[in-house]
Amino acid sequence: METVLYQFLIEVPQAAAIWSALLVVALGVLTALVARPEATTPAEPTAGADEAAQEAADLRRYAGEVAVAAAGAARTARRRRDAWRAAQEDLDRAWRAYDRAETAARRLAGTTALPTPRTPHTPAEYAARERWLHHAAMAAHWRGDLSASQLSDVFGRRAGWDPRRHPAEQEVVLARAVRDHLSAAYRSAAERERAAWRAAEVAVDAARALTTEAYAAAVRLRPAPVPAVRVPGAQRRPVAAARWRPAGVG
Repeated sequence: METVLYQFLIEVPQAAAIWSALLVVALGVLTALVARPEATTPAEPTAGADEAAQEAADLRRYAGEVAVAAAGAARTARRRRDAWRAAQEDLDRAWRAYDRAETAARRLAGTTALPTPRTPHTPAEYAARERWLHHAAMAAHWRGDLSASQLSDVFGRRAGWDPRRHPAEQEVVLARAVRDHLSAAYRSAAERERAAWRAAEVAVDAARALTTEAYAAAVRLRPAPVPAVRVPGAQRRPVAAARWRPAGVG
C-alpha cells in the first residue's frame, strides 16, 4: 500500500506537469499559426513563385491541422489522466475495505476454538437462526460487502450456507465470505487502475508526438533569413598599395 501511495504522490505531479505543458505548447503553436498573416503575393508572379506560394500554403495548412490534432490529443491525455486518478481513488477505497474485512475475519477466526453456545434444538430456534442469517446477509449485501450471487447462495442454502448453524458459527462464515468478495473487488479495481494508467501513457505519448510535429511544422514556416545586400555606392574603395621604390629614386 505504501508503494501505491508513493507512486501516486510522485508520478501524479510529474504526469500533470507533462500533460499541461503539452496542452500549452500545442495551443501556443495553434495560436501562432492562426495569428500568422498570409504572405503577400507579388504583382506579377512567376511560375516559380506560384509553386513556392502553393508549397507554403500547403505547409501552413498542414501545420495548422497538426496543431489542432496536438491540442485535441493533449485534452484527451488530460481526460485519461483524470480517469486514472479516479481509478486510483477507487483502488484505495477497495484496499481499505478489504483490509477491514481481512482483519475482522482473522479476529472471528480466533473464536472458533471456543465452544458453541448450547441452545435448544427446536423448530423455533432453527427459524430464529435462519432469520438472523438472512438479516445479516442482507445487511452485508446492502453495504456492498456481499455480492448478489453470494446472497442468492445464502437464501438457496448453497455453497456451504446452512441456516441451522448457530449465529456464532454463521458470523465466522459470513466474515470469510465478505473477505473473499472484497478481495475479488480489490483485484478488479487494481486491474482497472492498471488499464487506466496504460491508457493515460498511450495518450500522453500520442500528444507528445503530435506536439513535437506541430512545433517542427511551425518552425518550417519561419521565413528564411534574407542575405544582406551590399550597395555598390556604399562600398569602401580599397586603399592603393604603396609602390616600393629604390632608395634615391625621386
